Amino acid sequence: MMNEPSLNGKVAIVTGAGRGIGRAIALAYAQAGAAIGCAARTWPEIDDTAQEIRKLGGQSVAIQTDVTQLESVQHLLATVVEHFGGLDILVINAGGNYDRRNVEDSHSEDWQATLQVNLVGAYYCAHAAIPYLKQRGAGKIITVGSGLGHRGRAGDSAYACSKAGLWMLTRVLAQELWPYNIWVNELIPGPVKTTMDDSQPSAPPRNLGLESEWIKTPEEVTGLASFLAVQPDIGPTAQSFSLMRRDN
Repeated sequence: MMNEPSLNGKVAIVTGAGRGIGRAIALAYAQAGAAIGCAARTWPEIDDTAQEIRKLGGQSVAIQTDVTQLESVQHLLATVVEHFGGLDILVINAGGNYDRRNVEDSHSEDWQATLQVNLVGAYYCAHAAIPYLKQRGAGKIITVGSGLGHRGRAGDSAYACSKAGLWMLTRVLAQELWPYNIWVNELIPGPVKTTMDDSQPSAPPRNLGLESEWIKTPEEVTGLASFLAVQPDIGPTAQSFSLMRRDN
């Protein structure tokens, strides 16, 4: 439709593209005309996403990537740029929550692993992508954050701290990159039905305050992700855009 946002001629990388929000964003961007680099650790999942894009008539390449390893992220960027000729949009979506215990009961390895994927992995992705975005003369970095990164919650210290760090990284990147027409913003999906929780340690039941919250499907996040991707070269930066109904 004529009113739908167009990403024709753009190249995007989406991390965590094998399932959930990442897969939905990758498909939405492809349908809007972008060529997509699909990145995740699990090969069958990202291969499936890339194949689905091609079935719909889009362009895609799947690159198995561990965002906690700088060399793996560098390989991702080099492969996508070689394949499609450049990079315009980076969606930093890969993440996890590996310790859902109070600080006293937390496991240090799981706590550190959560920061490694959510924060250090995001740094690696931005660090590797910036030179390619600069070559284009403009670009977008979209970080997928969390409301917990702005307010915290008992029992989620690792996740909250990692997302708080991601929000600050977003703001610092925006300040560093605005002279190059590269805009950096945070997307907060709010509660989403995904499979991220399937392999996580169980936690004691607690009231999350979500009784009146909008529990979304991954596809319901793509409208905001597309909005951020098509903003003009003089557009918002260092901003946090939320799909939460209220500040739970």
